[in-house]
Amino acid sequence: MRILMGAATPVPSPSETVNPDLVTPGPWGFLVIALLAVVVILLITDMMRRIRRGRVRADIREELDAEARAEAGADPDSATDDTDGEAPEHGAPERS
Repeated sequence: MRILMGAATPVPSPSETVNPDLVTPGPWGFLVIALLAVVVILLITDMMRRIRRGRVRADIREELDAEARAEAGADPDSATDDTDGEAPEHGAPERS
């Protein structure tokens, strides 16, 4: 009958069964998240440094190849006499 009349049924209030201080992450959780953030920042910095270094090496390699082509185009006899048909070296090989 109460349902038909629109009377609100009483809802019991939940009692706290869990201590909210035990559910929070606490200082260990903060420490783990802070260390994780520092590691991610260091990894991103290292990745950007490696990408930048690769781009610089590619630019230098392109410049050396362009100089070698210009040198070979200007005097083709002098470029083949010194190398005995081998490709000219452009410095030390890359390291992985």
